[in-house]
Amino acid sequence: MYETLIRGGWVVNGTGGQRCRADIAIRNGRIAAIGPDLDGQAERIIDADSRAVCPGFIDIHTHFDAQVFWDGTLSPSPLHGVTSVIAGNCGFSIAPLSDDPADGEYLMRMLSRVEGMPIESLREGVPWNWRTTAEYLDAVDPLLAVNAGFKVGHSALRRVVMGEAATQREATGDEVDSMISLLRDGLDAGGIGFSSTWSTTHNDAEGRPVPSRHASRDEVLALCAQLVDYPGTSLEMLAAAGGPLDDESRDLLCDMSLAAGGRQVNWNVMQVTAGNVDECLRKLDASTYAAQRGARVVALTVPMVIAARLSMASGFVLDAIPGWAEVMFLPHEDKKRVLADPVQRRRLDDLAQSDHPFRRLANWGAMTVFDTVSPANRGVDGRTVADIAAERGCSEFDTLLDVCLADDLLTSFGRADVPATAADWQARVDIWRDGRAVIGASDAGAHLDLLATFNYPTKVLAEPVRQHGLLSFEEAIHLMTAVQADLYGLVDRGRLVEGAHADVVLIDEATVESDPVSMRPDLPGGAARLYAGATGVDDVLVGGVPVVAGGAFTDHRPGRVLRGGTDSL
Repeated sequence: MYETLIRGGWVVNGTGGQRCRADIAIRNGRIAAIGPDLDGQAERIIDADSRAVCPGFIDIHTHFDAQVFWDGTLSPSPLHGVTSVIAGNCGFSIAPLSDDPADGEYLMRMLSRVEGMPIESLREGVPWNWRTTAEYLDAVDPLLAVNAGFKVGHSALRRVVMGEAATQREATGDEVDSMISLLRDGLDAGGIGFSSTWSTTHNDAEGRPVPSRHASRDEVLALCAQLVDYPGTSLEMLAAAGGPLDDESRDLLCDMSLAAGGRQVNWNVMQVTAGNVDECLRKLDASTYAAQRGARVVALTVPMVIAARLSMASGFVLDAIPGWAEVMFLPHEDKKRVLADPVQRRRLDDLAQSDHPFRRLANWGAMTVFDTVSPANRGVDGRTVADIAAERGCSEFDTLLDVCLADDLLTSFGRADVPATAADWQARVDIWRDGRAVIGASDAGAHLDLLATFNYPTKVLAEPVRQHGLLSFEEAIHLMTAVQADLYGLVDRGRLVEGAHADVVLIDEATVESDPVSMRPDLPGGAARLYAGATGVDDVLVGGVPVVAGGAFTDHRPGRVLRGGTDSL
């Protein structure tokens, strides 16, 4: 007796090889048999109806650490076929915690700023009642609809050990030893690795570099060295905001891997277009350099260009304009008063129009207003600021600020998405086939009002595969399943073979695509986020249990924490 029998599908098993017409039988959460016209009864029969039957996608760079408490489905990722995720990236885990409530408050405010998670959602939706990584993982485990592995984050370790000094100085030898002890506790509990950042874009709620950016090179390497004792663990690091083009970043990534006994270290994020492919290849030289020295460095690529949706509420990215940070970091009501002041408006615009690397942000008229919330802004969604300004007879900057203030600063605006060309997709496919980079870096669970890259699997299947014919369906599935499973050493995942975990997605190849992205006010505290479902992904199973059926979430929670040394080797 099988639990589930999937009949009449084309099995695309994740290896990149040729598909076959076959049934799949599932028992005890694993694939019991694959073959044509399987005999036997089943509690649940799914008619694949000639759809592709594939391994679930594995998203290896997410920030679902907090969202899991209010949304165990980790939506909307499973609607796009994702069945396993890796979180705790960039050093931003939310475990361990200390007994001092100020440390949990600091992590909340840091995540709100650097990862775009609304502070009211973090306060209302997360219990913050654990101390150790083990307690955190145990609290998360029963909530999950999909599988999730969690790294131990450097900034959390520093804050627990050093308190406020974590954002003021390097650590002493004793403090590094204390961090090592906490990291080992986390890895003993099943943490799937260690993560950190030196990226200059990562600043906390007060505008200071996050704790890990104050760490010395020796501190970073001492922590990496602990992974030698823990099979199935790996490293993630943002050594520089734009990728390892400088010698310091290249050497650091290589030495981190060597300190960890040659374990892979991945960095993000690489955005590839036809126009920047030569620069991307130069960044990939860090992988060649590492390999020549017995190390392993891997780049993560997001499959599409990230079209940021900005807001004055968060101020993220806008605070990079020289002189703007002091305003973007103000309390909400104080910020509104400044943005309403005509004198301050002229000052801010003058600063924005000056000569600086982020000057392109200040082309206000070219911005599109994506989403508004106030009735006063009815009729402006989807229009450029220049168009609205001409209608109102105001300057473009004044018009943008007026719209934002009417929305209590919640307006979402930015550059409209520019469809990728066939040449852009070809450049990306070439990078994915290079061997030094993998598809990843969705940042799902973070930048909730800024980025919408959680839908990358359906984007890849719709555009380079179906529309442009640059990539076979079979190879695309391989590049989003087995490649990631092998990178992280995930046991019995990423391929549909007998004995593997039954993480399965059924896909209509003729229709698969992402639905349009829009704002959805469903977060704790009433905050909104970017969201999109999918077409052509009707059934998603985790451990053989449907978590998506008919394109909608079920109430099942069969997911599990992926623990280093057990679920990854």
